[in-house]
Amino acid sequence: MRRIHVVIALVTLLCAMPALGKAVAPAAPSPAATAPSGTGATAALPPIPPAGAVLQTDTGPSDGVAAIVNDAVVTEYDLRQRILLFVATSGLQATPAILARLRGQVLTQLETEQLQIQEARHKGITVAPADVDKAIERITSDNHLTKDQLVDLLKKGGVEMATLRGQIAVQIAWQKAVEDEFEGRVNVSPSDVDAELAKLQEGANKPHFLVSQIFLTVDNPDVDAKVLKDAQDIETQLHSGANFGTVARQFSQSPTAAAGGDLGWVHLGQLPAELDDALQHLEIGQVSPPIRSTGGYYILGLRDRQEGMGTKVPDPATQKPAGPLTVDRVLLPLGPSPSKQLKDNAIKVAVQIHDHVNGCETLPKIEQQIHGLVVQDLTKLGIKITDLSPEIQEAINKAGPGEATPPFYSPAGIEMMVRCDKRAPIITAYTIPSRQQVEEQLFDAQITNLSRRYLRDLRRNANVETR
Repeated sequence: MRRIHVVIALVTLLCAMPALGKAVAPAAPSPAATAPSGTGATAALPPIPPAGAVLQTDTGPSDGVAAIVNDAVVTEYDLRQRILLFVATSGLQATPAILARLRGQVLTQLETEQLQIQEARHKGITVAPADVDKAIERITSDNHLTKDQLVDLLKKGGVEMATLRGQIAVQIAWQKAVEDEFEGRVNVSPSDVDAELAKLQEGANKPHFLVSQIFLTVDNPDVDAKVLKDAQDIETQLHSGANFGTVARQFSQSPTAAAGGDLGWVHLGQLPAELDDALQHLEIGQVSPPIRSTGGYYILGLRDRQEGMGTKVPDPATQKPAGPLTVDRVLLPLGPSPSKQLKDNAIKVAVQIHDHVNGCETLPKIEQQIHGLVVQDLTKLGIKITDLSPEIQEAINKAGPGEATPPFYSPAGIEMMVRCDKRAPIITAYTIPSRQQVEEQLFDAQITNLSRRYLRDLRRNANVETR
């Protein structure tokens, strides 16, 4: 019997850069600056745990009951904490309109989690703190954070670590409940695999796209303009750095929302013509504007692309970066005679910037987030790369396209240079997956459908009172 795995939709963190501990005025440019110098036992599944004071929002009263699910209470505190958690980790701007919309959606999610908690308890399921610790380690590793940085990020957003741990514990418990419920009841026959392979073969010679989607329903023509405005607001948030998967889980009205909007691989001609056309014009990593199609508006994100099977592709080692090599200067000015604490704070911020820069186009947002940060285009200053010190030129050449040099001290403060050229896209050709891979995909699809029905039945039989 293959072990059943349900995808756990762990929170995706976007590292919010902390401001320097002291405001400082920008210093004069110094492009020829010096070079770089060198746990516990298994525990009963808890409710979503409140702990500590949080920032106030306009999402509802500070105390009281938000919902009752089969006699279990979801408090306004629980709701407020989870809204703040989402805002802190999604990259969304906490506008009043976003907060108002989040309230209803987050409350629905909390009601669902109460049903999952209750079902897990009914089955005698427990979650070990060590399992939650492993999930948190995965979050910090994926986002290049330490545990202390994660705690600090949440604290600045008014979120207790217990809120994140509680959410993860529910997700792990629900996975175990689904495994227990459907063990031995999922079967993928050889004929199922044959049929799927035949379908894949039909589109093998066409371009393939790895797609994420956000879908907003238009129930009747009267709401079309409003839904379009909502979709445009979401697009703006995505272009401002909000995480696509996190936003999809919260706002998308497609079944793919539970998987962060993941539509998987599709080939040209598989989607409606207007969506196909949009995909063909997207570069990897780009997000489409809202597209009107059957049922409502779609926002597509292209995560990867493969050409048709048999396409001759160039050797990645021979592909040169796209565009000329230009450089932006990033400066954290320290002023005259900075204290050791200010230097230490600045270098920590610089390291975070270095780890999260993805091309010069990301710098304006970072500049807005960090008080006192200066970003300068050397070309506009009339400075050529050859005007810089040999050590800085060497560091620039060692950095890859779109990457930053290691931070270094200069008379002006702490600096780094960011390459503005882009990596040439790596072109790959589609290959038909193996029988085992297809079998696993069909197996996972069955489990996903069964778990949805399982949850739907729990909702149908529940007594939920939303306040």
